[in-house]
Amino acid sequence: MRINPFKVEEWMNKYEAGAKYNIAETCVDSITLDELWQITGVDGNHFWEEFSRKRLTYGEIEGNPQFLDGVCSLYKTIRPENIVPTHGASGANHHIFYSIINPGDHIISVTPTYQQLYSIPESFKANVEVMHLEQNNGFLPNLDELRKLATPETKMICINNPNNPTGALISNEMLREIVEIAKSVDAYVLCDEVYRHLAQEDIWCESVADIYEKGISVSSMSKVFSMAGLRLGWIATRDMDMVRSCLSHRDYTLISCGMFDETIAGIALEHKEKLLERSQRIVRGNLSVLDRWVAGEKHVCYTKPQAGTTALVYYDFDIPTYEFCERMYHETGAFVTPGGCFEEEHSMRIGYGNDPEILKDGLWAVSQFIRILERE
Repeated sequence: MRINPFKVEEWMNKYEAGAKYNIAETCVDSITLDELWQITGVDGNHFWEEFSRKRLTYGEIEGNPQFLDGVCSLYKTIRPENIVPTHGASGANHHIFYSIINPGDHIISVTPTYQQLYSIPESFKANVEVMHLEQNNGFLPNLDELRKLATPETKMICINNPNNPTGALISNEMLREIVEIAKSVDAYVLCDEVYRHLAQEDIWCESVADIYEKGISVSSMSKVFSMAGLRLGWIATRDMDMVRSCLSHRDYTLISCGMFDETIAGIALEHKEKLLERSQRIVRGNLSVLDRWVAGEKHVCYTKPQAGTTALVYYDFDIPTYEFCERMYHETGAFVTPGGCFEEEHSMRIGYGNDPEILKDGLWAVSQFIRILERE
């Protein structure tokens, strides 16, 4: 099976370790276990004493009950039997396509977005039609275009909400309209929701799994909960045929997730309000820093994100994105992601979920590179 190179992951693998100012990171500032104990009030010594006595078996094959209950608390209608634990959200997305997509199936996806949502079904020989999200429409789906693309042959519509890399947020009303389009052709809606709960305002962002029987929500412990190192995600859907198919295919690929990972995640989700408060405080404060920087740099512009941890920032220099970002990395140490990784030229993705001082230093370094370009 041939698959296209995963542009954003290849870029991160090549440059992230040596970055001086890493403002390409997309997770909210990662926490240590000691910080988790401090935030939640859990006795870390007691945890280690208890966990150290456990035998390292496969654990709960279909998921640690505390973890499953914690995931359910992030939804309104999801129950433990509606959840399939996976190896991160990337594992969840791959597993969904692997479980139900066949050659020739009609899939509608979007760009810019996380490349998995169109490259994986393409690799399975699906018929993928990609709808481009336009900046002049706030990087939101064009519903008239979606209605034209959706046919009785459409098996799945793939969206990403909040969007990576733009930070666009599909409103609850628009999400319901997308669901109605999917219902009209009896299609699944797969929504990558890894940045859900990180809106800039105190609003409840609906999950597609709550409002549509054939809605499939994907998320993880990585972005919102600052625990990418757990490599733990999930699929949530009320379509039990989908659940059964995923569990059947998972027997061949995963069997179960890690006992330790699910235990830690269960503790974190039991205290989710404290972790969400921390994450929201970081991204809201940092976006104001990024917004002031964009306003003060005449060579850049963006559509201000409404949610998530990333922004797609455009520049007006006549330099391809990879050349721009590679030069900047080597000449100033500023590390961002080329917009070309998302099929968007003359732009860069900036992550603003990290430590505020790292963000400020990184934006200062980007400004230094802009000054270099001005002198050329």
